[in-house]
Amino acid sequence: MENTTLFDAEMLQRANIKLTLKEICESLSLKGYDPIKQLVGYLISGDPGYISTFQDARSKIESLERAEILAYLLREALK
Repeated sequence: MENTTLFDAEMLQRANIKLTLKEICESLSLKGYDPIKQLVGYLISGDPGYISTFQDARSKIESLERAEILAYLLREALK
């Protein structure tokens, strides 16, 4: 093993955000909510009440910084 392995923390953070958002969307959908509308409400207002506590969705969204979520979404949209 003579090769150096690079650790990309930013890539891991993006993957974590993506996975977390998918899990939250699934939880919101299962409860009958429109996940896009709920997430937009949360991202605009910062009020975690937009996200259900079902399957720990609210705890998951609160584990992420809103600015990081927005930056991730913008990067994805502008690819």
